Amino acid sequence: MELTALTSLSAVDGRYRKQVQHLDEYFSEYSLMKYRILVEIEYLLYLGKRKLFKLPRKCIKHLQKLAEDFGPEDAQEIKQIEFTTNHDVKAVEYFLKSELEKCGGKDCKEWVHFGLTSQDINNTAIPLSWKHAVEYEYLPALLNLNTQLKLLAKEWKDIPMLAHTHGQPASPTRLGKEIMVFAERIENQIEQFIRIPFTAKFGGATGNFNAHHAAFPKIDWVKWANELISGLGLGRQQHTTQIEHYDNLAAHFDCMKRINNILVDFCRDVWSYISMEYFTQKTKKGEVGSSAMPHKVNPIDFENAEGNLGLANAIFEFLASKLPVSRLQRDLTDSTVLRNIGVPFAHTLIAFRSVEKGLGKLVVNDAKIYEDLDTNWAVVAEAIQTILRRENYPNPYEALKNLTRGNNRVDKKMIHQFIEGLKVKEDVKRELKRITPHNYTGILAKF
Repeated sequence: MELTALTSLSAVDGRYRKQVQHLDEYFSEYSLMKYRILVEIEYLLYLGKRKLFKLPRKCIKHLQKLAEDFGPEDAQEIKQIEFTTNHDVKAVEYFLKSELEKCGGKDCKEWVHFGLTSQDINNTAIPLSWKHAVEYEYLPALLNLNTQLKLLAKEWKDIPMLAHTHGQPASPTRLGKEIMVFAERIENQIEQFIRIPFTAKFGGATGNFNAHHAAFPKIDWVKWANELISGLGLGRQQHTTQIEHYDNLAAHFDCMKRINNILVDFCRDVWSYISMEYFTQKTKKGEVGSSAMPHKVNPIDFENAEGNLGLANAIFEFLASKLPVSRLQRDLTDSTVLRNIGVPFAHTLIAFRSVEKGLGKLVVNDAKIYEDLDTNWAVVAEAIQTILRRENYPNPYEALKNLTRGNNRVDKKMIHQFIEGLKVKEDVKRELKRITPHNYTGILAKF
């Protein structure tokens, strides 16, 4: 059966293909070949620039164009070579050697992959593709989502709302501030995330430039490698085995997990507010909420986001715990695992879009929010007993506790009757009576 969106085993390449198909440029087998080619070519050009050999100008232009225009046809040609070599990086090497022959660089062929092991290429290509995916896709998507949260927070900042600690009515808050809680949490994590460096491993078979040093003992290969990797926009890990440490990559995964957890928390809160009717949702003609119940408008976008975030985090958790662990100087378990880093990345972006879509449907139900405030006058007990403490009134907490605890019938009349019975000054009574569930919302930091 032909592989299509309908026959794909993965939802990322099936149901959600249209949303994340552009991630092919960073995480597909084709993209891995593209970045490997880039690293191999940059290394070859660097050696030529350092005058270890003379690379004809025609070949320099040919290689630069190949790196820039590398496409699926080139990748397929490499794949054909791999059928013989049964080694993916060696196939890239042979492909480049054939390209050198095409442009008159036959005598330079053996400088391709000079002194390197496969992981010098893989552990530079993958961090570079990861860096590009983060900078061009992940951070812009996350920043856009957080901007949307901040805009809603400002729009709703003056709307009083009953808080619910432990699921029970609590001191009122403001809707905008509750949205801003999540925006601030995400912003803090973004600041941590962008401080994590993108690093590569480049140092020969076991990280010591053994072959390089044997061939050219007078060259400072550490310095040369640092310059090469820095020129690609990465940092070079100075002391490695055959592979990179993956600690920084794991740090990225862990931070992305925390951001996803914040969004899971947010989705569940919004889901609850919709259930409480604090929000209604805009409907779209032709859409169905339930196959059996015509009236339903389900919070599907937030549910979809929560599911995708959870799936992404399960994979991020495995990646972060597995990749930094390797037997002795290297085992091969990282190879197959690394091919899957695009999967949680894709599920995360799918979730971001679902949250954005859900936010776009929300409509504040002022009437329901007002009703809940008006039927929960017991929440002003905190304010009353605190002011009474200020006035040195005896046992104010206990007095309010006896009035309000477990009493769902406390209303404005009962509160005001209680205030009238207090032995305090009239101006204090007036002060207490001015407090309502609608205005007892505290103060906010500016946002």
